[in-house]
Amino acid sequence: MHVPDGFINAPVSVATGAVAAAAVAVSLRGARRELVGASQGGGYGAERTAPLAGLVAAFIFAVQMLNFPVAAGTSGHLLGGALAAILVGPYTGVLCVSVVLLMQGVLFADGGLTALGVNITDMAIVTTVVAYAIFRGLVKVLPRRRPSVTVAAFAAALVSVPAAAAAFTGLYALGGTADVSIGKVFTAMVGVHVLIGIGEAVITALTVGAVIAVRPDLVYGARGLTKPLELRTVQVAAPGAGEVTTAAREKAAGTAGTGTEAGTGIEPAAPAPRRSTRRVWLAGVAAALVCAGGVSYYASASPDGLEKVAHDQGIDAKAEEHAAKDSPLADYGVKDIADPWLSGGLAGVIGVGATLAVGTGVFVVLRRRKSADTAEPVTGTAEPTTGTAGPTTGSG
Repeated sequence: MHVPDGFINAPVSVATGAVAAAAVAVSLRGARRELVGASQGGGYGAERTAPLAGLVAAFIFAVQMLNFPVAAGTSGHLLGGALAAILVGPYTGVLCVSVVLLMQGVLFADGGLTALGVNITDMAIVTTVVAYAIFRGLVKVLPRRRPSVTVAAFAAALVSVPAAAAAFTGLYALGGTADVSIGKVFTAMVGVHVLIGIGEAVITALTVGAVIAVRPDLVYGARGLTKPLELRTVQVAAPGAGEVTTAAREKAAGTAGTGTEAGTGIEPAAPAPRRSTRRVWLAGVAAALVCAGGVSYYASASPDGLEKVAHDQGIDAKAEEHAAKDSPLADYGVKDIADPWLSGGLAGVIGVGATLAVGTGVFVVLRRRKSADTAEPVTGTAEPTTGTAGPTTGSG
């Protein structure tokens, strides 16, 4: 659904650019909280969201290269807003898809540069907001189990795609450059993107389900579904008094003390062991490279939903050439390499690497800035101890 230059007039393009810039600014602030686990109550695994967010961006880039047939002469591909929001959070999800769209527009001439605001508004903001709203609503009413997350992810992704199609129709009604029937555009766009939404839902549910199966702590949308560990209530006799005291239940993660509680004999729970994300990260990178570097060769060559509707309705008559049409990677192929499999595969690998590097860099910087902003100053925070426990000089 990448909108090329020329479909939308300058005033609406500028307006959507302003909307996209504002949304990205808000998402930068919100993503800082998500990346350090401040939102949704934080929790174990929250500090690992930064490297996962970069991986999600690279994975979305790779899977978007896999156009799948949805109707006669029409194909579709993943938009990724629902997947990103559920895996790493809505604010971070907006940034993930925005990074993907930026890399596609600049490096691969996919999606117009003057239409970048339109594409971010439509494919990053609308899909993420709609999908996450539906996802959270379903998670609240479904049983608090892991399969519920997968079911909610399927439904959220399914609805997000026709929602984006409807949003494009609205933008075209405001600033379309061709004289066409908006009613026909709406019917055609929503109709074909309902079918594409089914593919989006399947990909999203399978991916979310796979991550939950191996590392549920890394899925933002699954946080809080697992019952926290608790200490059992124990009774301890007070020394010399014959009284019995009951130790209050504490959550095993983060609320226990750091040593034996004085006078109670109760050992606090040890913090939950940290598990490495290296295997998940490597598996995700490998999957992205396989999709972009190999499987993409077998993707459908039919035009996607927007391209098909634009051709049928005469919208593409106003399309303009991309400013980066002579890019070495334009149209997802490496210039001067004749073999289509090698050219496309190498371009896909380069795209995954570039998106992974840019995305990870952005999210790591955001997380570190948030950590620095929330760190409490040391100077002046501790209470003075002079005279409270010192030696009793002069007392004898």
